[in-house]
Amino acid sequence: MKIPPFTTEEETKILKPEIMKEIERVIDSGQFIMGPDVKSFEAEVADYLGAKHAIGVNSGTDALVIGLLAAGIGEGDEVITTSFTFFATAEAISQVGAIPVFVDIEEDTYNIDVSLIREKISSKTKAIIPVHLYGQAVDMGPLLSLAEEYKLKVIEDVAQAFGSLYKDNKVGTIGDVGCYSFFPTKNLGAYGDGGLITTNDDKIAETAKMLRVHGAKKKYHNEILGFNSRLDSIQAAILRVKLRKIDEWNEGRRRVDQLYKKYLGDVSGIKLPTEKEYTMHVHHQYTTTIIKGNRDELQSHLKENGIGSMVYYPIPVHKLPLYDYDLDLPVTNKIADKVLSLPIYPHMSEEQIIEVSKVVKEYFSNI
Repeated sequence: MKIPPFTTEEETKILKPEIMKEIERVIDSGQFIMGPDVKSFEAEVADYLGAKHAIGVNSGTDALVIGLLAAGIGEGDEVITTSFTFFATAEAISQVGAIPVFVDIEEDTYNIDVSLIREKISSKTKAIIPVHLYGQAVDMGPLLSLAEEYKLKVIEDVAQAFGSLYKDNKVGTIGDVGCYSFFPTKNLGAYGDGGLITTNDDKIAETAKMLRVHGAKKKYHNEILGFNSRLDSIQAAILRVKLRKIDEWNEGRRRVDQLYKKYLGDVSGIKLPTEKEYTMHVHHQYTTTIIKGNRDELQSHLKENGIGSMVYYPIPVHKLPLYDYDLDLPVTNKIADKVLSLPIYPHMSEEQIIEVSKVVKEYFSNI
């Protein structure tokens, strides 16, 4: 049995007729850039998330860059975030001229350890970017209290957590700005690149809308330096179809989690994802910690048996050549050597999960 780490095969079978109809409709309309489908998607996704404003852009990275600028973050400012994330989080901070300041993570959630943020705040600190990694919310209550105390902006990186909850609120609507990615493998994925910015702040929304179209409120009346960062109408039309399935498919991922716990819960060599009481985990990745044996050996064993897996992320951002910070982030450094993401997608069958579990158990039985 060949089991990839992720596949859209089943969702494509289910949605292809409707999506092809929508693509044809957009093509026939001739409105490919900032057309009515973008406006409709923005309204629908804002309603789903509970945000006042939703602004479509062309990638999750641009969402972060534009979100930071719209929130007033720029040259010389310090932005506190996690080093255990995709490079784009820190990259966006650097792109706007600010300086990423890295904080260690919690070992059980892989998210930023909010209790360690205060000691990293300086007179130059202007914002915090919590990353809701792998689909689980950061503990936003104490983080927001800290941000309010020091008058810091909070820009949520929601690239991996579309539809996740912190208490009763959708992540991305809790801080000043939410930044989403619609990369095809995301829980809500386009068939190409795409991104979204959410905010309840009218001024931030107005600035973000200007920044995505070359800094203009009105065509040819450019007021600030901006970007060409517009969500394509075809991608917006596809996302409108898929948005109607997001809760069902996030629940499918949660079903996969329960099945993994059923078949791997008694294996002492591997720690399965935990879910905090304040969040609803949507399992963008099914990331485990290998506590016995060797992560890379297990990954090779899975591959030999036709099972795909991924390592997110083998090199913490603070160790990349661009930064190469000499930092004491013991949990981050430890976890980067031990995490392994097992296959997960909404339509994964119990038979597939049993097969993955069997191969994982084989490895641990021989060490």
